[in-house]
Amino acid sequence: MSLKSAIEDLEGFDLIVAFGFILGLLIGSFLNVVILRLPQNESIIYPASHCPKCKEKLKWWHNIPVLSWIVLRGKCYYCKEPISWQYPAIEIATATLFAIIFYKEGLTFQAFVIAALFSSFLALSVIDLYYKAVPDSLNLFAATIALFASSDYLQNLQNAAIVAGALAMLRFYVSYYVSKKEQIYLQKQIKSAPWLKSYYPKYIMIEAMGEGDIIVGFAMGALLGLEKTLIAIFLAALIALPASMYLRIAKSDAQLPFIPFLAIGTFLSYLFGAEIMEWLHANYL
Repeated sequence: MSLKSAIEDLEGFDLIVAFGFILGLLIGSFLNVVILRLPQNESIIYPASHCPKCKEKLKWWHNIPVLSWIVLRGKCYYCKEPISWQYPAIEIATATLFAIIFYKEGLTFQAFVIAALFSSFLALSVIDLYYKAVPDSLNLFAATIALFASSDYLQNLQNAAIVAGALAMLRFYVSYYVSKKEQIYLQKQIKSAPWLKSYYPKYIMIEAMGEGDIIVGFAMGALLGLEKTLIAIFLAALIALPASMYLRIAKSDAQLPFIPFLAIGTFLSYLFGAEIMEWLHANYL
């Protein structure tokens, strides 16, 4: 390959990444609308963008990703109330996701699908952090488009079904174990203090995993395949461990949403899963 053709290829590649970044900024702006409205059962199309505090309709130049937030100094043009830093953060994060994915995949149909999938994961993660629950509509959208992450659609569906089924069974087993353990503890409490019997339910069912996590697992299986999904789940658990330990030490009763960690683990496995599998096969498998 001549130096001239190499430079031309590099320039074309830079344009693809730049296109992905700009497209990601626009999609990130839309994700902010999804994150704000979807949990409230509001339309993500109508009404037009407006300030959530004073309800004034925004002008077009108020909606330029990142730049408008900087120009307006993080305040509403009308009521001067602060605009959350979440808006530019989501836009930059989505733009970065798109740039990385287009860098890896090139300008292909799969690149658009995978970028849309991780954008959905990003929105689901933020919603899960706020509400400890996610809307099924967005979750099922992510699961559906994940089936088109590669051209082998039937294999994608098979992998997705296996992962979702395995997570569903794991949920039943762990929930049963945790619930049984709690039930034994309550029975001991009642035995030592019978007057507490009226205060405790006869049977307790503790859900060890949300249904939303299983749907995310379906999308993970379709995108990554079985081996890389296992890596993603391991990474997610590893990253979640410090947060879980902190809550336990702080004796906080706050729930730890797991979808953000699954999303991070999935993205890391998507980027580096092949190298991790190669290393595991060379050293342990």
